[in-house]
Formats: sequence, structure tokens, C-alpha cells
Amino acid sequence: MIQRRQSATLRRYCACLLFIPGIALAAPFAYVPNEKSGTVSVIDTASDTVVATVPAGSKPRGVAIARNTLYVSDQPANALVMIDLATRKTKGSVALGESPEGVEASRDGKWIAAASEISNAVNFIDTASNQKAFSVATQGKNPEHAVFSPDGKLVIVSAEEADTVDFVDVDAKREVASVQVGRRPRGIAFTPDGKIAYVACEMESRVYAIDVPNRKVIANIQAGNFSNGVTMAPDGKRVYVSNGKDGSVSVIDTASNAVIATIPVGKRPWNMAITPDGAKLYVANGRSNSVSVIDTAAKRVSKEIEVGALPWGVAIQ
Repeated sequence: MIQRRQSATLRRYCACLLFIPGIALAAPFAYVPNEKSGTVSVIDTASDTVVATVPAGSKPRGVAIARNTLYVSDQPANALVMIDLATRKTKGSVALGESPEGVEASRDGKWIAAASEISNAVNFIDTASNQKAFSVATQGKNPEHAVFSPDGKLVIVSAEEADTVDFVDVDAKREVASVQVGRRPRGIAFTPDGKIAYVACEMESRVYAIDVPNRKVIANIQAGNFSNGVTMAPDGKRVYVSNGKDGSVSVIDTASNAVIATIPVGKRPWNMAITPDGAKLYVANGRSNSVSVIDTAAKRVSKEIEVGALPWGVAIQ
């Protein structure tokens, strides 16, 4: 009886904490690089409003977060711009290969991987020193995305001028395999256990599920026209794929590898990000200059947020 009363008291105490100013946990922010505007729009995911606009070079594209820093690729400068998340001010840059695009952080925050299109390489930045540690040449030409496996040991690289994806062993600092998919592979997402990777191939309008340990395609899924960005739900039950030509997002059930819903969004949806609780998906619409907020439970857009010109993607923390 005493233990039950103590448990009830503890539950009431914890619930009260949610309403005490300064103790309640804040909703995460979504960071949206706008290529044409040269800025990053900061969205408060609690209110779904833009609360700040931060300068980020002349053509920001890929974006990732590690160690309270926003890393943004600046294509004309061949650099990775670093923005302090607390002050929302630029605090330096790192030289990269020519024409950097996709940027990804390892889950432990140790590494940033940045794909450089013209250099045909992936650059690895040590976030402790904010220095480029090494780069790995890719077999695929014009690499766009370089995405870490959940354990950080592997990076899968997609390249626009290819029909394969490259596997890079991070510790060995070299490419160790290449898996054939469709033409122009772009977005990539892993299941939480790292066993399956989903790759969207734009020219095929299809998504390929890859058995990562065995390095082979195990499913070929019809998506919308010009499938592009890929985002995994935190629980691994759904994969979201943006379809650039259709202006939609396909929802794939990972148990059946079937499309279970198609959600209309803005024009030319590109890259996306999902909140840690999986409740909201934020979709950058390049030709609408907006971000569509998808209620993942209802499978519909709950809000359209105006951002800068030509938004490229989203990172959330």
C-alpha cells in the first residue's frame, strides 16, 4: 500500500514538472537550408512557425547537426559552414572538395560526412576538431548523399550519374562494395537496426530495399514520379519517400514493403526529416519555397510553412 501511494505521488510530481516554466522540455527545431536565399530557416516544431533566419553562405544545401553545431554545405565556396545552435551565428568553416552537397552526421556525433559532386568523393570531418580527417573517392560519379549506418561503421553513398550505391567502411577509410540499384540513386535511409537500407532512384521512380549485411537488393518498390528524398520513422515501421515530379510523399510499410499512402505536398519535394517522436514529417518543397508538415498518424499535411527560396532539405534537433 505504501509503495502504491509513493508511486502515485511520483507520477503526479513528474506530471507537474511538465508545466513548470524552465523545466518542461522544449520541442525540437527544424533547420531548412534555402539554396537561392543563402539562408537557413529555423522552425519551432511546437508552433510550426519560422522563428529565425540565419545567413549560411551563398548556396546552402546539405545540413546536419552534431555537438550543438549546424553543419551546412556551401556549394560555391566548396566549404562546410558551421553555425552555433545556441547563438545561431556562423563560427567558421571547413574546406571541402568541389561542389559539396549532402551532409550527414553519425549518430554518436563524432563524424560529419559531406559528399562532393565534382570531386567524386566523400569528406569526413572530425567534429571534435572541426577538421577534415580524410576523404574517400567514390565509384559513382556526382555523389549526392552519404548516409551513416546506425552504428556509424558504414556509409552508403548515392551518386546521380550511377545505377549503383557505394559502401564505405569508415574505420578502413575506403570503399568496400558497390550494389546495383536503379538509375540516379538519391535519398537513403536505414532501418534502426541497420540491417536494411532504402534507396530512392529518381529516374526509375522506384525505391530499392538493400539487405545491408549481404549487400543485395531484396525489394523493388514502385513509388511516385522522380522519387528522391528518403526518411525512416524512428520505430522503423514506415519509410517516407518524396516524389519530385508528383509533388507527393509515398508512405511505405517496412513489414510488407508496400506503399500504404500517398500524401500531396508542395512543388518539387526534395529532402525531409522527422521529429524524434515520429509524429511530424517536415518536407522541403524546392519550387514552392515552403515546408509541408505531415501529421504521420493522420497521413496528411497539417501545415504549410513559408521559408526561403529553393529549400533543399531539413535537419531536426
